[in-house]
Amino acid sequence: MTRLAAPPRPLQLGPVPRRGRAEWVCTLVIALAAIATRFFGLAQVSSAGTPIFDEKHYVPQAWDMVESQRDIVLGGIESNPGYGLVVHPPLGKQLIALGEMVFGYTPMGWRVMVALFGCATVFMIMALARQLSASGAVAIMAGVLATCDGVLLITARFGLLDGFQVFFIVAAAWALARDVRQCAARLRASSPADWPERGPRLGYRWWRFTAGVFLGLALSVKWSGLYYIVFFGLFSVGMDAYLRRRAGVRKPVQSMLLRDAPAAIASLAVLPGALYLWSWRAWFSRETSVYRHAMEDGTIDSSSPLSHLPHALGSWLYYHFSVLKFHSSLTSSSGHSHPWDSKPWSWLVAARPVLYSSSTSDRCWISRHGCHHAIYLFGTPAIWWLTVPVILWALWRLVLRRRLVYLLPLVGFAAGFLPWLASYDRQMYFFYAAPLVPFTICLLALAGGRIATWGRVLAASYPSPQQRYPMYLTTGGLITALYLALVIAMFLYFSPILFGYWVSESWYQSLLWLPSWQ
Repeated sequence: MTRLAAPPRPLQLGPVPRRGRAEWVCTLVIALAAIATRFFGLAQVSSAGTPIFDEKHYVPQAWDMVESQRDIVLGGIESNPGYGLVVHPPLGKQLIALGEMVFGYTPMGWRVMVALFGCATVFMIMALARQLSASGAVAIMAGVLATCDGVLLITARFGLLDGFQVFFIVAAAWALARDVRQCAARLRASSPADWPERGPRLGYRWWRFTAGVFLGLALSVKWSGLYYIVFFGLFSVGMDAYLRRRAGVRKPVQSMLLRDAPAAIASLAVLPGALYLWSWRAWFSRETSVYRHAMEDGTIDSSSPLSHLPHALGSWLYYHFSVLKFHSSLTSSSGHSHPWDSKPWSWLVAARPVLYSSSTSDRCWISRHGCHHAIYLFGTPAIWWLTVPVILWALWRLVLRRRLVYLLPLVGFAAGFLPWLASYDRQMYFFYAAPLVPFTICLLALAGGRIATWGRVLAASYPSPQQRYPMYLTTGGLITALYLALVIAMFLYFSPILFGYWVSESWYQSLLWLPSWQ
């Protein structure tokens, strides 16, 4: 006999409606805008044909992979001896190498894959917002914001690693959102009379498995993907317990631990670890990989516990400890400093962007007083300056109004922000905040969808027999539309320092509103 704490009242998460014609048209417009902004002038900015900024690390490493590749499955290895130890997992460089295989060692070659992933990130943010809200209008708002954010734009236009990781993180969140809806539907469709003593089985969780794949890929780009494995894993099992409690299971936590937790560990911990190990396949297959024979050549001391492991595994772990030591040493207190260093609390308002490229000219047709070209990793103020208000608003809606739709974006934001506070002494840069903005955008879109329902109807067209829903404009809808117009206008206003146009020196200085932006 199944024990119930209360009459079943499963969480009402209905299916996401199909896209209508208007939503398809808006999505197409956003897609064209995303492609145009990500690919326009993609190959123009370089340092005499060579990489700029941190591209100087990852682009040569990717080219090493192209030149050393023996077969398409194993791939090549990265050495880049001019820059010493390679300090990030291989997957991001492997993806850059795909573009270099097609277009060669050129700006287009080392940026095309990042741009493609940047376009896909816009669509994935829209998909996540749609799953959270079950609203096409909210998804469209999220797409506009994602297209017009400077951080997402710049991470999609240069051969760095953050653009890949942002896509995989958002994709993992989207898969988890689908998993929650699927589990709620299964509980709603089941009969409590048929439940066993330990609670109902929820069946195969393929969407959670998909989330684990994306989390493993995020970890294989940068170690910070580990934060999302922990936070999203806790979110998943926590939601399982909550859904079971809402359905009426008397011991929801025990039921979750018995029914859901083992599979969750397999999907969201073991699977990402296996994919991370797979990303190192080329390192294991080559004799000349960095530290590949650290055991045999005496680099590892015989008294070390690593010396008791198989040679390849011990050398691989030694490599990881060396990378961890490198990252741990990059602290401000140890004397490391950088002019564009920033701390996590400054990311909340995009207070300290990062300069990627800059040059001046005394002779140009725009101005007789000199011209300036610059590219910043710069967050659109109309988006980033609302980060703290929208986080507080979402917390209020979650805690006091119990609106769970805000939980996943808040968890995603926390995973990309809170761990960096614990290591605030470390040298950090604004591009570490790139994974934050997709979740801020989702919260802003959810807020916009909420605000759009406020106020009286300003104009309406009532449905004909062929129309399913009335179309109307409220006071809140007008406010939301004006906000989106402000975001687009601000994106265009700051476009000179996002795309690197040559502008007059006075125009350039007028764009740097805050002293911390210079």
